[in-house]
Amino acid sequence: MAGLPQLIQEDIDCMDASLDGLLSKSEATAALLIDKGGPLVHQRGDASLFDTTTIAALAAGSFSATQAIAGLVNESNFNNIYQQGERISLLVSNIDDDLLLIIIFKADQSVGVMKYYANVTVTEIATQLARARLRLPGETMDLVSMNVLDVSGVFQQKAAAPTPEEILAQAQALIQELGYPIIGLELMGQNLVLSIGNYTADPPGNLAEFCAQNSLQLEVVRG
Repeated sequence: MAGLPQLIQEDIDCMDASLDGLLSKSEATAALLIDKGGPLVHQRGDASLFDTTTIAALAAGSFSATQAIAGLVNESNFNNIYQQGERISLLVSNIDDDLLLIIIFKADQSVGVMKYYANVTVTEIATQLARARLRLPGETMDLVSMNVLDVSGVFQQKAAAPTPEEILAQAQALIQELGYPIIGLELMGQNLVLSIGNYTADPPGNLAEFCAQNSLQLEVVRG
């Protein structure tokens, strides 16, 4: 396996939309995206009753074994694995060289319906992964070497740090909303300097909390 491409929020949004559409149309219980090495990459739906990280690891092993069987009967691959239970069934579908789709659904639901919508989802996600590979050719992640099972947090794009102007605007809006008298407000390094008139009350706790969230020291100058 070449490894997953570097994923950004655009890719996650596409996965969410595709998996949510699958669940809505097929009425399946949950959908998982897993790395063929075993780690759980992403999931949607009601998966609270399932140990999805263990399911991902076991399903990856099962798919690998099935591919070996395909070779023994002169098939290039088996794209789907269907496991039927009395209450819950699973459909595992191949997306590309790195990812698998697992659909968890009630046993009395049609596997044909699941396969139909799985094919649509597989195409959508494979297309987005191809775009991600073109975005940064050669940049991949080996999730197995990272020694983790659930890597869903790896792909969540962190929000950009606010600029000093944005911090000042947010602080000023907070102070005005709380009705606190203000003469001046400026950002000096990691200090948020609040200038006030002859006012004895301490700054509201919300402002101190705001500074803590932005790693700032609050400095009050009384005139």
